[in-house]
Amino acid sequence: MQDIFMTRLHEFTIILYALSVLFYFFDFMHNNQRANRVAFWLLLFVWILQSSFLSIYIVEMNRFPILTIMEGLYFYSWVLVTFSLVINKWLKIDFIVFFTNVLGFVIMAIHTFAPARDSAVIHAEQVVSELLFIHVTAAILAYGMFTISFIFSVLYCIQYDLLKQKKWGKRVMRIADLAKLEHISYLLSVFGVPLLLIGLILGVQWAIIQRPDFLWYDPKIISSFIVLLVYSSFLYLRVSKKLRGKNVALLNIASFFIMLINFFLVGNFSTFHY
Repeated sequence: MQDIFMTRLHEFTIILYALSVLFYFFDFMHNNQRANRVAFWLLLFVWILQSSFLSIYIVEMNRFPILTIMEGLYFYSWVLVTFSLVINKWLKIDFIVFFTNVLGFVIMAIHTFAPARDSAVIHAEQVVSELLFIHVTAAILAYGMFTISFIFSVLYCIQYDLLKQKKWGKRVMRIADLAKLEHISYLLSVFGVPLLLIGLILGVQWAIIQRPDFLWYDPKIISSFIVLLVYSSFLYLRVSKKLRGKNVALLNIASFFIMLINFFLVGNFSTFHY
């Protein structure tokens, strides 16, 4: 009975999340501040429900639930909602919350409606350790920062094209200026790269200790270090080569899609990683 109630509550959260995204989309199309406020309060309620679910999982499982792909997706969605609320509160950049939560909603829907896999839960209980916990947490936080950085780059490209075509209007005024968009996107990557590096180092250390069949050439390890190299190259070009403008935004967007491939696809070919 309790499982049915939790399932229905998850579905209710998805409905609220969808309504929030729809109101943000209406605001995006019609510059409607009332719709923006409704969307914000719906999103805040979604965050409260998600945080409550996380707390319940922690109590029931006696661990932080991030050790399977489905748990990781849920935490990823929660990170995106949290970041978007903080950005909305402190930076006051319109549309960033909308774009962030389109991605967050998709991830939340995948988590909610994907078939349950009991074996994954059993596996998670077998691999619990503080080392693994820090590894997964650092990696997902890094992915969250890269995701927000990607959205700022998308907004940069949109704003750049609007200004180049001289399409002045309310939408141009509500999107931040190009320098601010580029700087925030860069700062998020600056924090994301060391977090990912820490996560990879701890993950490799855990694998060496816990897995006698550990392979350095495992696809997940290789692809994760490729993601790290791509984002490090992005920062190098931004700092040392003084690369600016739309080209660096496009490079950041391409880096994000490489990260998505690593997160969702490559793990299927790993010998020990989800």
